[in-house]
Amino acid sequence: MKVIFWVITSILLAVLMMVSGFYHLLKPEFYVPIVPSFLPFPLGIVYLSGIVELLLGIVTLFLNQKYTKYGLFGIFILMVMFLPIHIFDAMKDQPVIGSSTVAYVRLAFQFVLIWLSWKSYKFTSLARI
Repeated sequence: MKVIFWVITSILLAVLMMVSGFYHLLKPEFYVPIVPSFLPFPLGIVYLSGIVELLLGIVTLFLNQKYTKYGLFGIFILMVMFLPIHIFDAMKDQPVIGSSTVAYVRLAFQFVLIWLSWKSYKFTSLARI
């Protein structure tokens, strides 16, 4: 049962990354305001993060266990890197992501994604499939 849970979790994380990456490329104007103002080339950052998300999802979902492990670790790193962006957005008077409530829910979800990607990575690293 534990194996099935972590396999399904890994699949869901991979699909989430691919969908998110696709939307970064399809609707970059939504994501540009989220990029911190001190970073140069916000549109380029949105496109780059979308490509990275797509690639991590593909690596996690479609390649063998060795690469799935790397994909899950990459998702973990990416989620940790995005955490400050969601913290700063939640602290704004008018968050880019919507209302303050939505921003805080999104922030809580970010912590869940970090935990799930780390635990999935650890499980995959230890699994002998």
